[in-house]
Formats: sequence, structure tokens, C-alpha cells
Amino acid sequence: MHRKAVAAAWAACVLAVAAGPGAAMAQTRAAGFSDPTTIDNAWFPLAPGTQFTLVGSADRGRGQRRHRVVFTVTDLTKVVDGVRALVLWDRDYNAGSLEEGELTFHAQDDDGTVWNLGEYPEEYEDGRLTGAPDTWIAGLARARAGILMLADPRVGTPSYLQGWAPDIEFADRARVLRTGVRSCVPLDCYRDVLVTDEWNPAEPGAHQRKYYARGVGNIRVGAAGEDAEGEVLVLERVRHLGAGARAWVRKQALKLDRRAYRVRADLYRHTPPAEPITAT
Repeated sequence: MHRKAVAAAWAACVLAVAAGPGAAMAQTRAAGFSDPTTIDNAWFPLAPGTQFTLVGSADRGRGQRRHRVVFTVTDLTKVVDGVRALVLWDRDYNAGSLEEGELTFHAQDDDGTVWNLGEYPEEYEDGRLTGAPDTWIAGLARARAGILMLADPRVGTPSYLQGWAPDIEFADRARVLRTGVRSCVPLDCYRDVLVTDEWNPAEPGAHQRKYYARGVGNIRVGAAGEDAEGEVLVLERVRHLGAGARAWVRKQALKLDRRAYRVRADLYRHTPPAEPITAT
């Protein structure tokens, strides 16, 4: 099959499966992935070389502690389930210690919807890698991609799956909660903010609220209901990395990608290595 035809068939399969294990899927149709690594969704733009730092607190079992997340859009891509995805590198610090280093794989379809195709989250304790038990890759072990951001998010549209990986009981859902909100964070104050509500059906009382500013992305994270972790984050800084910093990020992300073939060989061995974006 032609590459675009394969991508369109893949998208149709994702929608069909994702609609099954839970509430109705949002009324959106993936039209294919002709340029999947150009992610310019107004609410969730991901330009290579952009780094977001969010700060706040979370309870990881020892009470509320300082929490910091550094989220970097790399200039790497990886083919997942037949679609070339952009590689993102996420570092999660609690009380000053690195607790998780994660690669995630995102792609935008031709309608403008942003998809999550998988995650490789390494866990650390006292600076040592303890494993990556929550890894999932779309197309493997019954896992399917999910929606991170709708092309046209509106209040009242049905909830949507953010990914489905039954082997690790991952089936998070989201819905558009509010629009037109004003929100101030350390970086700036924003108007016309979009708010989504996220939850795992296995824990229906625990919800997470995420705030998105047009042209920026995620600016705030808040907890609601019976969320024991109580993660609260606000956007402190956005950097546009220079050539040297981008090269360092690329090197670190490639280390994780290579290590994943050992740590989670059961899944990762079925994927090709990440590679730099090819200039056209």
C-alpha cells in the first residue's frame, strides 16, 4: 500500500478500537498523516527545540513535595505503528531528584488532531534506573494510539481516549471542560484559555485539569476530586534552544531510545531507532 493509504487505514483502525473500550469517541475523523511531525495545533504546538519548564508540587507517597517537569521537543522522529512521530523528552523531578525520564511519541493528522502513539517512561530511585514498567507502544500488545488535543476543541463534545494499553491498565480519557478562561502563571497571563478534564475510568473520583493557552500549549495542571497525588504545576519558562543545547538534548534522548531496546526489549525491539529530522 502507498504510505498515505497506510496512514489513513491506521487512523481508521485507531478510531474504531478507541471507541470500543469506554465512552463514545469525540466526533473527529483522522484524515491521514501526510506531514505528521509538523505539529502546529493552536492549543498544543510542538516545535522542535522548544523546552517547557513547569513547577509546583505533588504527593508521591511522602506528602506534598516540590515538583518540576522539564518537557523538551526534540528534533528526532520515530516510526510507530506505521506513522512517523515526533519524539519528546520529559524529565520529572520530585524534591529535587529525578524520578522519571520519558520519551513520548506524538503525531498530528491532516485534520489537525494531535495523537499520542506511545510512551517509554524510565523510573529512577536514588539516581538508579529501576525499570520502565509503564511502557506502551501503539500497535503492540493490543495498545492503540489516543488523542492528546482535538483539532477543534469545543465544550459539549464527547470524551475521547488518550491512549489504550490494556496490559498496563492505561485507558485515560479527557473532555473539554471550559473555554474562554483567564489564567495567570509565572511566565505570563493568558486569556481565552482552554481547560480539559482528564481521568482514568478505573479511578473515576480522581481528575486532573489541564489549561492550554493558544499558541503556547499547556500552562497549568491542577488536581480535582479524589486525586491522591494532587499534582499542581504552572508554566515557569519556555526556551527556544540554540544549536548546542539542541544537540545535547538529541544525545540524551537517543541514549534513552537505545537503552529501551534492553530495558523493554519485549516491545521496543519491534520499533526502528529514533533518528534526526531530515531537512527537505
